Amino acid sequence: MGKMTYKRLKGSQSFSQLLLSTLSSTPILIEDIHADETWPGTKLKYKPGTIMGGRQHSAHDCGVSWSIGYFLEPRIMLCLFAKQPLTIRLKGITNDSKDPSVDTFKSTTLPILKRFGVPSEGLEIKVESHGLPPNGGSEVLLFVPVVQSLTFEYGMIKAARGIINPLVSYVHIFSDHRSGLEAGKYGISLVVETTSGCFIFIDTVVSQVRDNDTCGLADDARRDLMPPNDNGVGIASALLGEIAQSGV
Repeated sequence: MGKMTYKRLKGSQSFSQLLLSTLSSTPILIEDIHADETWPGTKLKYKPGTIMGGRQHSAHDCGVSWSIGYFLEPRIMLCLFAKQPLTIRLKGITNDSKDPSVDTFKSTTLPILKRFGVPSEGLEIKVESHGLPPNGGSEVLLFVPVVQSLTFEYGMIKAARGIINPLVSYVHIFSDHRSGLEAGKYGISLVVETTSGCFIFIDTVVSQVRDNDTCGLADDARRDLMPPNDNGVGIASALLGEIAQSGV
């Protein structure tokens, strides 16, 4: 086996990347966790494994420092892609001043997940009892199904179609999700063939803007900050402009 490559991160704030590391099967190395301390350590290596899921027969005590809502989000995100559906009982508090309550999480997050194609059957948060600090006493049952794929709204493609479809009877725009490890964001290419066999094209790429200061950005860099829908409208309109000029 070859030498394992770790994605290097810095700072204790990078612990949230453990979730994405697990979902993408990307080993990570977090350094400078406590740069000015020697305990409990300043470095963490993490090699993700398999997300198992399944029925947890013993309840997990979340304590009273954090609301159960704090624990729901990562469990749902991970276990949607587990080997087996998850059933787990969580004990602790349902409400605090730091995180969304379990009831709020249930009323907002679950409908959003269903829009992404997560099946309604098997996705449930059941509040058996409410509990508040400092004593807690709440119990929540979480059921998470396994999904094979998610549904996405292809905003940029849909926006481009909205400009071109009223003018042309046949428009074929497809998506290709294959990308390299350092691929960045996304791009779109539009090609039109004229009745005389000529081709007119236009394309653009939306990459990551690294500088937080947007002052003085060129037009291409400003386009990178636009929503995908606006980029779709813009490139479709630019293609129509090229056609109007006969590709000149």
